[in-house]
Amino acid sequence: MTGRLQFLIAVVTLIALIYVANKVRKRVIELKYALVWFLVTFLLFIMDLFPDTLGDMARFLGISLPINMLILFGFGFVLLILYTFTIVITNQDRRIKRLIQEVSILNYRIDELENALRKEDIKVKKIKTRTADEGPEHKVKVEKQEKFKLLEEE
Repeated sequence: MTGRLQFLIAVVTLIALIYVANKVRKRVIELKYALVWFLVTFLLFIMDLFPDTLGDMARFLGISLPINMLILFGFGFVLLILYTFTIVITNQDRRIKRLIQEVSILNYRIDELENALRKEDIKVKKIKTRTADEGPEHKVKVEKQEKFKLLEEE
């Protein structure tokens, strides 16, 4: 491997490391998910600094070409990412099911309380709730802008 190529790989690896660290700092990516990416960039940087390491590892494992070893590492990395995502999705699925159950129980209790109040001739005002599909974020922003415009006019 030429010195120019080694330098280019080192620069790209460091840029990737800084990019992922910046995303973690801005809380776009959680640290526990970024650790795999940090590990990969670190290993890539070490392999770039010591290019014979990949060949030595390939010979030790009985792999004929170092590029095949690199493909094996890439495949292992993809499997690791898929396994991590499977764990995350499973945990999120459990949490969503529990949340749905809790919301359903709360809605049932609210309906029961409203019915009890109606039996006592106490008026109950229904509040229209929005679903996630209606995009409440957009409506809230519009409402805030309209209030701001009203303040400007006064």
